[in-house]
Order: sequence, then C-alpha cells, then structure tokens
Amino acid sequence: MYFEGILIGFCTFLIIGSFHPVVIKTEYYFGTRPWWIFLLLGLAGMISALFIESTFWSCLSAITGFSLLWSILELFEQKERVKKGWFPKNPKRKY
Repeated sequence: MYFEGILIGFCTFLIIGSFHPVVIKTEYYFGTRPWWIFLLLGLAGMISALFIESTFWSCLSAITGFSLLWSILELFEQKERVKKGWFPKNPKRKY
C-alpha cells in the first residue's frame, strides 16, 4: 500500500491547523503590519516547491506556502473580528 497521499493529507491538516493560532497571536501582538512576512515566506515556500525533487516534500512546501498566503487574508479578517469584539484587544498596543 502507498501511504504518501494519506501522509500528505495529515500534514496538510496539521499545517493549516497550526496557522490559526499563529494568525491570532500575530494580530494580537503586532496587528496587520507583518503581513509582508507572510507574503515573503509564502512565495519562498511556493518557489522552493519547484526545485524540490521529492513529491512529498515539494507538496508540503507548496502547501505551507499557500497556507502562508491565505494567512494574509486571515490576518486582516482577524482584525475585523477584534473590532467586532469576537476576540480580545491587546491593551498594551495602540490601535
């Protein structure tokens, strides 16, 4: 049997799941200012996937890259969730 597909699916689940708290903490401590870091890392992940010979690692690199790019959108949506009162504001940060 070939478990590579199942393993890629599981890793995708973990990658996407790990970015939820990263987005929440980033918005809490830094706001939306670090969006460009997500952009650079996302592009790096996608570009590196083009040069990785292993299908498994290339897929994980691309999945991580696209998840980082999606996190930019989530970062700005998290800002709106904080404005609506769904998530706490950081009292030490200026808005």
